[in-house]
Amino acid sequence: MQVTANGINIEVEDHGNSTDPAILLIMGYGTQLVAWPMDFINGLVAAGFRVVSFDNRDVGLSYKCEGVAAPGPLRQIFTKRFFPSQNLAPYNLSDMAHDAIGVLDALEIDKAHIVGASMGGMIGQLIAADYAERVLSFVPIMSSTNAPGLPGATPKVRKGLIQSARAKATSLEEALTVGMAFSSIIASEEGRAREDERKALMKIALQRSFYPAGRQRQMAAIIETGNLRPKTKVISVPTLVIHGTSDPLIPHPCGEDIAANVNNARLELIDGMGHDLPPSKLPIMVDLIAGHCRAA
Repeated sequence: MQVTANGINIEVEDHGNSTDPAILLIMGYGTQLVAWPMDFINGLVAAGFRVVSFDNRDVGLSYKCEGVAAPGPLRQIFTKRFFPSQNLAPYNLSDMAHDAIGVLDALEIDKAHIVGASMGGMIGQLIAADYAERVLSFVPIMSSTNAPGLPGATPKVRKGLIQSARAKATSLEEALTVGMAFSSIIASEEGRAREDERKALMKIALQRSFYPAGRQRQMAAIIETGNLRPKTKVISVPTLVIHGTSDPLIPHPCGEDIAANVNNARLELIDGMGHDLPPSKLPIMVDLIAGHCRAA
């Protein structure tokens, strides 16, 4: 369903009983709400939670910032380094955090547990810091503070990122080929082995919305926002950090940095998990998150 949040249309899915405590799921860079596995959502619903997911702006069925070009990543990084006050991006992650709060407003949810994956965990840090009165607890998954000095992606992943960014796919089939190549690099061993499942999910997402320009603007938002550590340090809500030990895109020391900068945060490393949500790890994650939310 469509709701109006922060003045724009946002596509939302609402699962479970409306009277149960709410969990707001925030997905990562360029990724639609369909990437949240239904076993994960249903597990949280069965544990007694209302689960709300949504498409971030510029992906899926949500609002597209048509006609607003994103700067090239290298140009933007160079500009931010030497002219930090200069803004080249159409929006930043704080705007996307405001979108998420707008979703809660539209659904008349006063407070929620915030669960964010990758870029969603970055948005979640801003929500937990700037809208603490709306947050029951916080769970960043495979995310980072983006602070200087943290380890980055492996050389193989960086090469894949560049190739993916330069691939200017003009059709669904081209986009599927590019997406599958990159997902096989960042996935866990289990995820790579489930190639048919990854391909089927990617087809569903691409048929639902094929919009490469949105990914460019979301990347610009991440670069524009920069180091989140000053915000992370003021988070006071109960926080559980989950990260895979085999994540080649955002290595687990990045998740450890979130936990180190949030007072009394708990860190859970999941062996063998890459930058994905492999089926065998979902029961573990559901138990961790449900337990954390109940205790908050």
